[in-house]
Amino acid sequence: ADIPGLIEGAADGAGLGALFLRHIQRTRLLLHIVELAPLDGSDPADQVRAIEAELVKFDPTLLDKPRWLVLNKADLLAEDVRAECAQAVVSALNWTAPWFVVSALSRSGTWPLVQQVMAELDRIKRDDADAAAAV
Repeated sequence: ADIPGLIEGAADGAGLGALFLRHIQRTRLLLHIVELAPLDGSDPADQVRAIEAELVKFDPTLLDKPRWLVLNKADLLAEDVRAECAQAVVSALNWTAPWFVVSALSRSGTWPLVQQVMAELDRIKRDDADAAAAV
């Protein structure tokens, strides 16, 4: 499910709040997509923390789902700065799950992301089928 514009307070009903958050409960994999270097100067790590705080407020079990980090708009940074910025965000979050640097505009990095998402969803589906067969 695409949860566009998830804002602080969504779990309390701000914006479209719970209407969007309910969709997340049925997903198998969450992708946190944030700008690598937001034009407004905000910190991408803080944006991820805000997303996760809303998820926890709505349903703490959502953090049990696999969550990957996608740092978008890489095309806005010089290539030599891109990796450094990405690593700073990943380090600030102590992120241990998969993460990707992409540019949706130029499609840079999107194909490996799509391939890995599909492989992960296939793996989850197999695991679910194996668990159901074991019952």
